[in-house]
Amino acid sequence: MDGGAAVSFLLHGRTVVPGVAEGEALVSHETISGWGGIDPAKGVIIERRHELYGVCFTGKILVFPGAKGSSGWSGFFQSTRLMGTAPLAMLFTDITTKAALGAVVTRVPSMTGFDRDPVEAIRTGDWVRIDADAGVVEVKAGL
Repeated sequence: MDGGAAVSFLLHGRTVVPGVAEGEALVSHETISGWGGIDPAKGVIIERRHELYGVCFTGKILVFPGAKGSSGWSGFFQSTRLMGTAPLAMLFTDITTKAALGAVVTRVPSMTGFDRDPVEAIRTGDWVRIDADAGVVEVKAGL
């Protein structure tokens, strides 16, 4: 195989919010706090000690372990939908009530319960196609 060739693989998981989306992955190895951890007007992570501090998730496939903090998490992510700064889709390693509610109010395709940890399998910049209706994520790594 050519060292620069793209590699495709599939992940299978459970649907949280149905739908199909395709785009560039943004991967966080840390949970994200919606209440005070994101700026919904800009779609940026503002939690100072977070690995993605200052990074914009708007128009990306957000891949992360899950939510932390208060139930305000869902309200902040709902604001991203209303302001047009939401991620295209969300993939969670661990689903909690906060993460599930955030996904539902954001209204973007969302999945969890994967056969492989998406945080470990997907890299920032990989091209990802989510078919939450079918429970399948196609990843094109190395593009």
